[in-house]
Amino acid sequence: MIPSQFDAKTIEQKWYDYWMKNNYFHSTPDQRTPYTITIPPPNVTGVLHMGHMLNNTIQDVLIRRARLKGFNACWVPGTDHASIATEAKVVAKLKAEGINKNDLTREEFLAHAWEWTDKYGGVILDQLKKLGASCDWERTKFTMDPEMSASVIRSFVDLYNKGQIYRGYRMVNWDPEAKTTLSDEEVIYEEQQGKLYFINYKIEGSSDYLTVATTRPETIFGDTAICINPNDERFRHLKGKKAIVPIAGRIIPIIEDEYVDVEFGTGCLKVTPAHDMNDKTLGEKHNLEIIDIFNDDATLNSFGLHYEGKDRFVVRTEIAKELEANGSLAKTETHLNKVGTSERTKAVIEPRLSDQWFLRMEDLVKPAIKAVLETEEIKLYPSRFNNTYRHWLENIRDWNISRQLWWGQQIPAYFYGDGKEDFVVAETKEAALKLAQEKLSNPNLQISDLRQDADALDTWFSSWLWPIAVFGGIMEPENEDFKYYYPTNDLVTGPDILFFWVARMIIAGYEYAGEKPFTNVYLTGLVRDSQRRKMSKSLGNSPDPLDLIEKFGADGVRVGLLLSASAGNDILFDEELCNQGRSFTNKIWNAFRLIKGWEVAEIPQPESSKVAIEWYEAKLQQTLIEIEDHFEKYRISDALMAIYKLVWDDFCSWFLEMIKPAYQQPIDSITFAKAIAMLESNLKLLHPFMPFLTEEIWQLIDETRTSDPKKALIIAQWPEMKSFNKNLITDFENIMEVISGVRSIRKDKNIPFKDTIELKAVNNDKASTYFDAVVTKLGNITSYDYVTEKVDGALSFRVNSNEYFVPITGNIDVEAEIKKLTEELEYNKGFLKSVQAKLSNEKFVSGAPEKVIEIERKKEADAQSKIATIEQSLASLK
Repeated sequence: MIPSQFDAKTIEQKWYDYWMKNNYFHSTPDQRTPYTITIPPPNVTGVLHMGHMLNNTIQDVLIRRARLKGFNACWVPGTDHASIATEAKVVAKLKAEGINKNDLTREEFLAHAWEWTDKYGGVILDQLKKLGASCDWERTKFTMDPEMSASVIRSFVDLYNKGQIYRGYRMVNWDPEAKTTLSDEEVIYEEQQGKLYFINYKIEGSSDYLTVATTRPETIFGDTAICINPNDERFRHLKGKKAIVPIAGRIIPIIEDEYVDVEFGTGCLKVTPAHDMNDKTLGEKHNLEIIDIFNDDATLNSFGLHYEGKDRFVVRTEIAKELEANGSLAKTETHLNKVGTSERTKAVIEPRLSDQWFLRMEDLVKPAIKAVLETEEIKLYPSRFNNTYRHWLENIRDWNISRQLWWGQQIPAYFYGDGKEDFVVAETKEAALKLAQEKLSNPNLQISDLRQDADALDTWFSSWLWPIAVFGGIMEPENEDFKYYYPTNDLVTGPDILFFWVARMIIAGYEYAGEKPFTNVYLTGLVRDSQRRKMSKSLGNSPDPLDLIEKFGADGVRVGLLLSASAGNDILFDEELCNQGRSFTNKIWNAFRLIKGWEVAEIPQPESSKVAIEWYEAKLQQTLIEIEDHFEKYRISDALMAIYKLVWDDFCSWFLEMIKPAYQQPIDSITFAKAIAMLESNLKLLHPFMPFLTEEIWQLIDETRTSDPKKALIIAQWPEMKSFNKNLITDFENIMEVISGVRSIRKDKNIPFKDTIELKAVNNDKASTYFDAVVTKLGNITSYDYVTEKVDGALSFRVNSNEYFVPITGNIDVEAEIKKLTEELEYNKGFLKSVQAKLSNEKFVSGAPEKVIEIERKKEADAQSKIATIEQSLASLK
């Protein structure tokens, strides 16, 4: 017995377990062509959100389709250690337990971090299974797995030995909340309304003073000079003199440099080399002292005097009051300023001088620019992101790859002395010892004499190797998996990490494998709510994906998301989309139940069924071509919509109606077999989008399939493309209008379908008569004749130039019909008059948008057509 309702919850678990049991997701190298995707690894302790749902649904669609098309499909899952985010969570957890990270050794802290990861890690991968993700779970990777970490360390050592990695004392972006440096790309600049403070600095040995404008009065404790433009006549008298820093009382030189913009602020610039990139450059040029006034959490240190220990923003408010009180604050003005914030923690970035590790990018980036922008070896979808890609890579700066964190791959640099250059770089301590002994010519040096750099590597420095490292391509570049699966085929990700991850993987691919890491990059949009707001917990507009699956079924949610997910465009998510997906699920289920409910007999095949089958086979082939084109262009949403229309409109609304046997009558065996074959073709097209429903129906069609794993839908064969008769499709489009015309007359005149009618046609178009049997069946027509003249005393309608007449029977009151049509005619004439008046109004036509004019012209044409049809019907009745 086939249940009346599709029970998604039971069926989803049943078929996922079946797929897992029979190892359909697992791939090993063989003679087939590989099709490979590596998952963008989510944070190891993350949970599924709507962005993951969209991204992984698209990946699953691509991988399931590849399987059906005979490729050796391999989808590698995994998670990212997300050093900043994970370390912050562990620190917060320890704090709640009364433990301070600074009181722990690195090993003790990492033990807590691994405990956290083991407890919460991988939850997101289990959640993806609920969605139906057909990943090769046996290949699951974690960026901190021993072999993955070894790949990262080897990469660092290799690049260092090539002279690409260097250690430098540089101005870096400091995140005071995460207490680590960030790369330039991890800093988001936001316009913020602040204040411009005009501060008076006394001139040493006089009662004069100069005024400096700054947005950061708290940094005066780090001032080591005042700079003026040598061409500024206003300050000639200050040359060679010195100024006194307010509150601090320190005496600092007044220097000259053309860098100062005489038009900005007061024309005098306070120079704070420790806390501003441009000031640092000035400081180096003029050999100025460097005073770092901040602790690592952006509180002031002892240089901040009585403000020591206070947060920089608290100090900003308090110092303004003190400056005002002692007469040093001339005035304040509101000021719109671009402020750098941390992409991860949202904290305001603090420029800070620090010893860090950098990767030179100038040469490494060249093959990546060429591959996307010149040879197009790698294609971005949509291509408009090429401009973004170009901007990032053509303006790239050296990459700060060190982070002041413990969770991550520890930098493999080993110090053997106190000097900044007293280090060696090696994959292991043993190898480092050997290098250090050689460098110092000291064979007595011990491992205990070495101190490894405390910093960890940027998380992106591990994930940039992802497509290579998951197949062991860094450690064993000649291994079978790497040679077979690399380069991968498609990458599905968000445009927000186009530079952070995608571009860097391309760079790593050419550096380590000498070729691209993937061929196509599909960039999804952001999932927003119906008000175009980004989804977030704080707004309460981000539904729990698992709740949606519980409510609408995984197939319903997948369809709902993809119907509106065009590449690169944001998705305006509404639960109604998932409801639409569930309705589609029910439609397919009910169509299957209808077919399986028919009694089959060895009787002659009706002509209407024969031509219906020929038409649907042609329609299927046409749709196959259409969806192939959509997939080639990564228009996944359009591909789904083409299948949706084929199944809902063509199969359910037309094909099944054309072949459906009369009430309580059997269907012929030939038509039934073809109907099942057409349904199975539909299921193959639908399977990548709706895996659970389609596998359930596929197995119910032939219950022997369940006992033979080789017969499962997941590994069936994609429908074969064949030549087809296009005329069948265009001819049937006219037939649909004829049938709709007949149905409209029945509806308007309340003629029940069980009552037969006659149909006469004047075939002015010389239209094909091939589908006459279908018209006769779907219209319940006793006789369908072609005539040369209009038929009097009949209701009529027109399709193109052809005229169709339904002779009036005793069921219709002719006088009442004439009255009704006359009223309808008058109404439509009045409507036409109002539309034409609008279109003849020059002011309206010249001022209205083109789209509005088009709508009005269509109204005019429709009204004229309707008037002609009514007048024809009245003439026939009179």
